[in-house]
Amino acid sequence: MKIVKNKCLGGFSLTEAVYKELGIAWDGYGYLYNEDLNLDSDNYNLYRADKKLIAAIEKIGLEESAGKHASLKIIDIPDDIDWYISESEGIETIHEDHRRW
Repeated sequence: MKIVKNKCLGGFSLTEAVYKELGIAWDGYGYLYNEDLNLDSDNYNLYRADKKLIAAIEKIGLEESAGKHASLKIIDIPDDIDWYISESEGIETIHEDHRRW
């Protein structure tokens, strides 16, 4: 499974070109949510693994898809892994989800 993340200070955002490719109205900022891609999940970052989003970014290119303060990277992880995104000052890492109490 492919997941897109931000790899620099600033935070995850996309360009208007990605919105256009996805057929979604531009929000002026570049922040997507699960509901923008009709996804219903407790994982609020599930949209980051959406095949349409990944395809749009790969078609447009990582640099041209990255919003104002973003630098995108697509990570490939095994399909059967439960995952989550951790963020520190905008820099994101993808982790396997383990039990928590």
